[in-house]
Amino acid sequence: MTRSRIVAAALAVALTGLAGCGAGDSVDVDGDATAGGSAGGTLTAAIGGEPDQLDPHRTSAYYSFEVLENVYDTLVEPDADLKMGPALATRWTTSSDQLTWTFTLRKGVTFSDGSPLTSEDVVYSYQRIIREKLNAAYKFATVKSVTAPDPATVVVTLTAPTPNLLANLGGFKGVAIVEKSNVESGAIKTRPVGSGPFTVASYTSGDTIKLTRNDAYWGQKPTLDGVTFTFVKDPTVALQNLRGGEVQWTDNLPPQQVPALKEAGEVAVTTTPSTDYWYLALNEGREPYDDVNVRRAVAFALDREAITKAAKFGQATANQTAIPQGSSWYYDYSPYRHDPDQARQLLGQAGVKGLTLDLMVTSEYPETVSAAQVIAAQLKEVGITVKIRTLDFAQWLDEQGKGNFGGFLLGWLGNIDPDEFYYAQHRTGGTFNFHKYSNPTVDTLLDQARTQTDEGVRKQTYERAAKQIVDDASYIYLYNPDVVQGWSKKVTGYQVRTDRAIRFRDVALAR
Repeated sequence: MTRSRIVAAALAVALTGLAGCGAGDSVDVDGDATAGGSAGGTLTAAIGGEPDQLDPHRTSAYYSFEVLENVYDTLVEPDADLKMGPALATRWTTSSDQLTWTFTLRKGVTFSDGSPLTSEDVVYSYQRIIREKLNAAYKFATVKSVTAPDPATVVVTLTAPTPNLLANLGGFKGVAIVEKSNVESGAIKTRPVGSGPFTVASYTSGDTIKLTRNDAYWGQKPTLDGVTFTFVKDPTVALQNLRGGEVQWTDNLPPQQVPALKEAGEVAVTTTPSTDYWYLALNEGREPYDDVNVRRAVAFALDREAITKAAKFGQATANQTAIPQGSSWYYDYSPYRHDPDQARQLLGQAGVKGLTLDLMVTSEYPETVSAAQVIAAQLKEVGITVKIRTLDFAQWLDEQGKGNFGGFLLGWLGNIDPDEFYYAQHRTGGTFNFHKYSNPTVDTLLDQARTQTDEGVRKQTYERAAKQIVDDASYIYLYNPDVVQGWSKKVTGYQVRTDRAIRFRDVALAR
């Protein structure tokens, strides 16, 4: 849900300075992009699974956003260091009380079908998310109104200062600016109309999504003629296709082969720390997982280093909190050790014996399957039998939404601001709080932190919330993975990003 896959040091600044401007400040950037670029062939990219749909406001699948990153624009967008900068908006100002933000739109922007993109499209897009309570609605919790006083101006009025507003409006394509007629026709699910560097030419379910260059793009025109996304679940096959020239880019490499691939130099392979985290969630809407002692017992039963090694083969760092170590928002807290005796004691206190855990994983994220196998072995030591249920991702999402699970494994990708690590997942009734966690103290802390303008106080508030979330085992955090991507040496201009945004607009492909 996710900017150069730059050096590791970039992660240290990845989550800072996101508001872009303080009270009364303004940002003004030259809005004239340099046109150019020439035909450069079609790049074929192998991704690990098929998007569930291409409506950016309704999907939560990373595979969808890999495609949509190249099709849509947001009002602002993160640069390589994850600092928010211009995109559709070239300039913005804030009122002295930080409650009114005024954005000036870039001139001459059109959707890929030729229709003009104006402030009314921004208002429509945001109101759609808010009114229909779509996935990103929580990002607009402090938004009182969005108005369009003229075609080139958008005014966002807030109920409280919101230091991460820019990240909320541009951190990922789930808040993209969409075309009303494309939504109302229903075509947005498979033939979305955006204003980005490429446009969807065709979508063949189970096979490929083909993009072509958007020659009406407001920025520098892509060199590539197009990009074809092909769905390859098996990392070994993706690597074979990359070596054989059938694809020129993939992020689905066998993790155990990454060190050897980097050393061999046959293809370009880059790894860098990410802003992602992977976790185990237990369904607190079911007994006995509503008992914190049971959840804490599971947390003590796990050996995170072993899980991380099995799932990622060294391409990740075990962590008991969400935010990775390289971030300035990192909170060093690790109360759980691999202690089966403590786990058994806590289960005894909860009066639990002979527990069977229905653990839901998805074949489209193979590391969930690998991790689940290790978790099953570790929990067996403390008397918990794990029944691993492996689903395709569409089924997984359906079961998650219905609450039909004992526990599940998954990751949260492309985070920027600390609010994105916690609010929607752990706030009572949060959009992605499928495991039914609820703690009034955490609710208060998360509400306070997202409107706190003093960064030091904000960090302390998030640390208090994180500690409680970990102590309650709302999520049982496992590790922060690296970004691992590989591409043909014919590819130039591609940058690996810590937020996993896949941008092909600056890529060229040698013939």
